[in-house]
Amino acid sequence: MTNNNAYSAEDDAPQEEDTKIHEPRLWRDKGWTAQVIKNDDDEGWAVAMIKDGEPEPALVGPWTMGRDKKNPKPLDANAFGTLVKTASEVIRRHEQQLHATLHKSLMVATEDADYKILLDIVPDEDDPYAWLSAQDAGNTEIARVRVAPNYKLNQQNARAWIADDFRRPD
Repeated sequence: MTNNNAYSAEDDAPQEEDTKIHEPRLWRDKGWTAQVIKNDDDEGWAVAMIKDGEPEPALVGPWTMGRDKKNPKPLDANAFGTLVKTASEVIRRHEQQLHATLHKSLMVATEDADYKILLDIVPDEDDPYAWLSAQDAGNTEIARVRVAPNYKLNQQNARAWIADDFRRPD
């Protein structure tokens, strides 16, 4: 026996066709929303690109005026595709920059061996920290210690850590 009045989370799940909007100032498709908005800084218009599920736009940029020089040019499939591509690239670059900030490495050559020294920052809101690790020439981890998230990874500090037999730096 099935209960036709039972609530299911699937009832609230948007269907792909239901979420598509193709209006002159609002397009929602392919996981993105493009909204043409009045530019408060001047007489022109701007377009905001928001990825589904994100609270802030990934991209806000100027938008072209229409033929009447008062209203914005309407969105269309080609413009929306270009905006999606541009906003996706902005997100990708941001992710690459964040990765580069959180994961650093350098090579250190000593008389005994060559080492790859890595610093991986864990940006925990309550207790951020980092892992300082060393790998040998075969990429086998030979040491790993927890350090402060603001530990400065450079040749001098890496060499001092190696010389101290990979003990946790002060």
